[in-house]
Parts: sequence; structure tokens; C-alpha cells
Amino acid sequence: MNKVGFIGLGIMGAPMAEHIIDGGFQLNAHTRSGVPQRLIDKGAIICAHPQEVAEQSDVIICMLPDTPHVEKVLFGENGIAAGLTEGKTVIDMSSISPIETKAFASRINQLGCHYLDAPVSGGEVGAQSGSLTIMVGGNEAAFDKVKQLFDLMGSNITLVGTNGDGQTCKVANQIIVALNIEAVAEALLFASKSGADPVRVREALMGGFASSKILEVHGERMIKRTFNPGFRIELHQKDLNLALANAREMGLCLPNTATARELFNACSAHGGATWDHSAMVRALELLAAHEVA
Repeated sequence: MNKVGFIGLGIMGAPMAEHIIDGGFQLNAHTRSGVPQRLIDKGAIICAHPQEVAEQSDVIICMLPDTPHVEKVLFGENGIAAGLTEGKTVIDMSSISPIETKAFASRINQLGCHYLDAPVSGGEVGAQSGSLTIMVGGNEAAFDKVKQLFDLMGSNITLVGTNGDGQTCKVANQIIVALNIEAVAEALLFASKSGADPVRVREALMGGFASSKILEVHGERMIKRTFNPGFRIELHQKDLNLALANAREMGLCLPNTATARELFNACSAHGGATWDHSAMVRALELLAAHEVA
């Protein structure tokens, strides 16, 4: 397993791929926007399309925006599937539909290859530092075989279950994150509108039971108005859409998830699709005619 392919070298994918190169692996790379120069300087080999990546690699990793992108890269013209030979492993680290993931895995397995869904949490900071949380679904033997690659990119790596379970875990993660952002935004807005200093309120809350990573990082973003992404609202919208679509199929009601999605939708309607997801607070500020500051 010396040759690793990587498809999708955006905000998250590029630093993840760089860790793989730094770990001593040959990297065969393809991305629509062009392979970053820093990866080329470190020896990344540019491939013309996903099929070539698969032909030249033992393990192929995808890090793409949404389900249709993964399907096209896997099974479209010059896709990964066309370049696979028996025994290779495909790892999808995108955040996509758990249901479609199971179908993709079945098709790859029929080619005599392994498939792991391994979505991540931790954002750009985690990708850069190699400290991502990685939630894996798939065969345990396949997981053990590529664990050393996960170790280069993350610090909290869990084999959750079979194919699709990694994506299910990621959707659950995104529900928790969205609802925590909403809670922090409401609390800071309440404090600010009441006349209290949100900076000091946040400092006080950080020492109590309400303390959280969201309060620490995104609470500060809300107060300082630093909404350049980390993780874009449009991507979190996509994840909550997946949550609600899957919940509907199961006959499950997720009322607060639906509310969080509508707040993201409001931000997007006001030109904020590419804001950081902490900017959900802006939708609540519009309703209150008051800005946290």
C-alpha cells in the first residue's frame, strides 16, 4: 500500500493529502480546480481523471462536496470504478447520504474491492493539524489495512460499523453541532439584548456546565464577527437536508434539526451561503433587530 490516490483537494482535502505525502506515501492526485502547487512541490503526481488515479493507486480517497459528486467520480465517465482491479480499497471521506453510500459500497464490492465510508469532523483547523475525528463504516479487515492512513489525518478514529454507519454517525454529528450553534447564538443574543456584555457572559459560561467547543470557538466568532469559513453554511445545510430526508424515510421527527436548517436557509437567502456556520446567529439577529457585539 505505497501508492495512494486522492480526489478532491479543496479546503479540507489539500491538507489531508499533504499529511499523506508527509507520511511517506506516493500521492496520485486529481481535482477540478488543479492540484495545489505545494503538493506538487512535495512530489504529488497529477492525474488526468479519477480513472487514472485508481489505475495508479492501491488506495483511493475521495473528499468531495455532496452525494452526486461522489457518484460521478466513482461511476461516471473515466471514473474510479473503471480503473479498479481486485483488492484495491476505495475510501470516501466526503459527507454524503448514508443510503446512497450503501449502494455505492455494494457496487464497488462487486468489483472485488473494499469500500469504506469515512467522513470527518474538525473542519479546516483539524485537517491542517491532522487531528480530525474520522467515523468509519465498512469491513474491519479493510479498516485495519488502511488505519495508518487515517492516523496521518486524524486523532480520533472509530470503526462505527458496516458501510453507511460512518455517514450515519457524521449526520448525527452535524445535528449536534447545528443545535449547539443555535443554542449559543440564542444565549449570546439574549445576553446582549438584555444589556450584558456578551464577552464577559461567554467567559463566565466557559467555566460552567454550559461550556462547549461551540461556545469556545463559535461563540467568539459571533462576538468578533469573524464569519470567514471554517465550515460553510451551504455544506451544513446539505448535511441537515440529509438528516431530515433520512428521518422522513424512517418516519422520525427531528423538529429542532428542521429549525436549524431554516435558520441556515435564512442566512443563505441573505447572501450567506459561504459564511461560516457560526453565522447562523445573523438569522436570529435579523429576527431580533439586534446584533451581538
